Amino acid sequence: MGKHAKGGGAAVRVLIGHASAHGSTVDIAQRIAGVLEHDGLAADVVPIRQLGGLKGYDAAVLGSAIHQQAWLPGAMAFVQQHVNELQARPVWLFSVGMSASLPRPVRSSARTAQDRRLAGALRDLVRPRGHGLFSGVAREEDFPRWIGVLFRIVGARFGDFRDWDRIEDWARGIAHDLRSASLQTSGGV
Repeated sequence: MGKHAKGGGAAVRVLIGHASAHGSTVDIAQRIAGVLEHDGLAADVVPIRQLGGLKGYDAAVLGSAIHQQAWLPGAMAFVQQHVNELQARPVWLFSVGMSASLPRPVRSSARTAQDRRLAGALRDLVRPRGHGLFSGVAREEDFPRWIGVLFRIVGARFGDFRDWDRIEDWARGIAHDLRSASLQTSGGV
């Protein structure tokens, strides 16, 4: 089903659910899981379409590709259907878009607008502890021909725009928060 942390003891179990269109979001979910596992947490990476709920998980990290300024419909439906479960545990959300492929002068404003819109819509539903907005991979063959023409006209680029250092830093923050909460509730050292 997914990856699990190695070692003994009752590790915090984290669900990493993802909805991907072309694979970038899956890769990012797996990288997040790797960071969490490295920090001693148990992480399962599962496509959102295969999830029935969050039973057995102490926390969740959910991510979706962004199409037309919104999460994929299946990912949004999962969040809406499982609001109570999500509100009952620590949740982080991440969105994978293409702001880094845009021309430099509009990149920052596009990123800010995407983050505000996505985080705002989801924040009201599940009160996530954080939202990561990352760029993915834009391959010309994944889009209709007219999109390729439009990309070139506006000065956008195709390529792999994932910032693995930024993604791993974000995941380390999640691991830190979960370890701290675990230590506090168990009376740990």
